Amino acid sequence: MTVTAADSRAFITRYLDALSGHPKPAELVAGFVSDAALAEHIAFVEAAFASYELVSDQMVVEGDVVAMRGTFRGRHSGTFAGIPATGRVVSAPLMIFYRLEDGRIAQHWLQFDGASLVAQLQGEVAAA
Repeated sequence: MTVTAADSRAFITRYLDALSGHPKPAELVAGFVSDAALAEHIAFVEAAFASYELVSDQMVVEGDVVAMRGTFRGRHSGTFAGIPATGRVVSAPLMIFYRLEDGRIAQHWLQFDGASLVAQLQGEVAAA
């Protein structure tokens, strides 16, 4: 079966809707993700920012690859980058490329403004 760009966009939209702003138990993540590194990343970030969200500002799709430009938002509820929970609401711009295979995310590439996120946690700048 050929995967179309529309299929890929619809899948990532369902993925974001299911996980953003909601708890991310391993069973739910496994329904969308076969990339072990991404599943581990999601669990790590969820432990520090429970029910964090990814807000998509733009998606560009080519076949089985979806590029998403958006914003990470979350409340700091656990240790992140060595910083104990602050309760601060933070946000950072990001870009993620997802490659889909067999109905799940098989690979990902992520870039985000980690320095801005850490500065917000340390109270040095306001959330974006």
